[in-house]
Amino acid sequence: QVQVVESGGGLVQAGASLRLSCAASGRTFNYYAMGWFRQAPGLEREFVAAITWNGGSAYYADSVKGRFTISIDNAKNTVYLQMNSLKPEDTAVYYCATKRSPPARATPYDYWGQGTQVTVSS
Repeated sequence: QVQVVESGGGLVQAGASLRLSCAASGRTFNYYAMGWFRQAPGLEREFVAAITWNGGSAYYADSVKGRFTISIDNAKNTVYLQMNSLKPEDTAVYYCATKRSPPARATPYDYWGQGTQVTVSS
């Protein structure tokens, strides 16, 4: 069993930055990747970014490429999503998840967190 807990959401103005954290606990040693997804009201959940557990590969949605950076601290079993130059359209609930096998960009993921709200005002 794996537990995933997100933190770091909040309300910011357009152009600001936020860093989300995702702590994984439990039997994560044989998992393949950690990913961030988001869901805005009335829309489907969408892929944001993902990183392999060894940190060797990172993937981004086109909408966040160049603004968001995903990183991993293996010693802490924690993944970070640094979000810069935030836009109102980034407003969503952000979810972290982990999965056992590739591909990192696509669902299904095996374990999900509860989500953290990010609101960007214009």
